[in-house]
Amino acid sequence: MSSTNGNSNGNGKHGVVPSKFLYDDLREWLVQAERLGEVRHVHGASWQEDIGLAAEAVERHDNGPCVVFDQVPGSPPNFRVLLNMFAGQRKNMTLGFPDHLTKTQLSEAYRVAYLEKPSPIPHKIVATGPVLENVLEGDDIDVTKFPTPIWHPKDGGRYIGTGTYSISQDPDEKWYNAGAYRAMVIDKKTVTIVMARGHHGAIHRDKYFERGEKMPVVMVLGGDPMGFFYGGIEAPYGEFELDIVGGIRGKAVEMVTGKHTGLPFPANAEIVLEGFVSADHFENEGPFGEWTGHYAGGVGGRPMYALDIKAIYHRNDPILLGVPPMGGGPDEMARYRAVMRSAIIKQNMTNAGVPNVKQVWCHEVGAARMLHGVSITQKYPGHSIQAGHIAAQCGASAYASKYIVVCDDDVDVSNLDNLIWAMLTRTDPKVSIQFIEGSWDSRADPSLTPEKRAAQNWTHSVAVIDACRPYTWRDKFPETNAASPEDAKKALDKFGWLLDPSKASGPAKV
Repeated sequence: MSSTNGNSNGNGKHGVVPSKFLYDDLREWLVQAERLGEVRHVHGASWQEDIGLAAEAVERHDNGPCVVFDQVPGSPPNFRVLLNMFAGQRKNMTLGFPDHLTKTQLSEAYRVAYLEKPSPIPHKIVATGPVLENVLEGDDIDVTKFPTPIWHPKDGGRYIGTGTYSISQDPDEKWYNAGAYRAMVIDKKTVTIVMARGHHGAIHRDKYFERGEKMPVVMVLGGDPMGFFYGGIEAPYGEFELDIVGGIRGKAVEMVTGKHTGLPFPANAEIVLEGFVSADHFENEGPFGEWTGHYAGGVGGRPMYALDIKAIYHRNDPILLGVPPMGGGPDEMARYRAVMRSAIIKQNMTNAGVPNVKQVWCHEVGAARMLHGVSITQKYPGHSIQAGHIAAQCGASAYASKYIVVCDDDVDVSNLDNLIWAMLTRTDPKVSIQFIEGSWDSRADPSLTPEKRAAQNWTHSVAVIDACRPYTWRDKFPETNAASPEDAKKALDKFGWLLDPSKASGPAKV
């Protein structure tokens, strides 16, 4: 069941070595989450309201439980929905690391182990797998039988694709992409598929349409969490995300091929939809509660390309994975992306030649996209500006970033209070902020003007805030009485017990 990751890439020098992956698919992951005592089961919750309310109740809490919904009215018995994978101790287990790491330590360990010297392993095609236990074609196709929730009260429909990724192939260059593109149920044989301009799936789509051809797609609706996570973060152009996952796991991902498209999908996936996207088939999609916390798509929804389903593949008693964006603050989507995107941006900056990058954190309150903190050890004039611009426009950050705050290395940029304190006390707003205009934005940005939306101008400005001590007179800058990250940790390690009411019974010796 488990596989050892042999790709430590020198992370022993940081004192953190990846543990074994204790799962190969979502079911084995669920067994491990149960062993941690972090799973709750709910029977009889409605897809119309209850599951969405439960998501609101648990998704915002860093230590909230994983929840499995069974016996959902209107769906076959034992067709399940699972939500809130990435929280509690299971965050570390999911990425293959020991459970004692903090979120920032987890991010850095992930970067060193998997990003410094990546070594993808090509996927392996096999003849069969559990996902082929049920193959539905023709009149048997019916996506409405799955317990797909309405996640937010004003959503325009049931969103079957939130914890999903879709696999496509470049028709010219022949490389595969796995991208997390949401999907709304239209009818038994149709779902929408939302691919933003510039994303790799949309590049594939446009190439097919320019040829006058339909785009083949397989949509994975539950499976190995690592596959989903990599569908939702930025992989290099031309690299297949599941081959990257194979490199992380230390063995090839086993995949079967679709009967209608020939595209590969994981042999141990829970549910897979196979079909084609046509240039002339649109369906009204949305509105949907976006990751920005607004219904940015408009009240009545909008026309969006649709997937015409030719086959459904699913395991017995399938599990639909739900990762709905909750908006208005941290949620599961923000948590996993913060850990992974922070690591990727730091590695992107290092690869681009920015020296002495100490820390990067993509803040959960901005869905790990809109607010990035960076700390550096300044080495030369302009170092902070260089760091800020690279952090704003590298591969992992260019889409929908808004604010980049660059600080000295005495600032814990993962601590939002610490980050804002540095920004308030070490900047002169008129001279410390630079703007990048025409930067790549998301349709989900509620601040895009009606004029820009009408012109399909999906761009905005990005603020690069230099909150470092001015290099030329940094030695004259007043000293701080705030604790360094190291001293703050030392204080908590030694006296954090004072914050525990259960230990307040009497005097204690130091």
